[in-house]
Amino acid sequence: MKIGIKSGLVGILACLPAIVLADGGDITAIASTVTTEATAIAKLLSITAYVAGVGFALAGILQFKAHKENPTQTPLSKPVVMMIVAACLLFLPTILNIAGASLLGSSAVSAASAGGGSSLSGS
Repeated sequence: MKIGIKSGLVGILACLPAIVLADGGDITAIASTVTTEATAIAKLLSITAYVAGVGFALAGILQFKAHKENPTQTPLSKPVVMMIVAACLLFLPTILNIAGASLLGSSAVSAASAGGGSSLSGS
């Protein structure tokens, strides 16, 4: 019996509230946990984008060399596309920071990261 990606994702998402609520904390603790995890995922995405961008840039340079040695076998579009993908990946973390500040505002991001949701606890 094959389990599809969608059913696996649904299973993980179904267990997420149980994982978050396992601490038995109030809404502030839950919000802090979610914010911490989201920050870690964003950092992982940024690091992965930088590493992949450098990898695509190096592969693009090697493809330029291969095109120079034998232009009939390696089309020029291949290294150009690799360099464009490398540039996009290298600028992705900056674009995400700008988009996050534009959508959420810098005060919302700093309040969430500083644990500024203390008014939610009812005290």
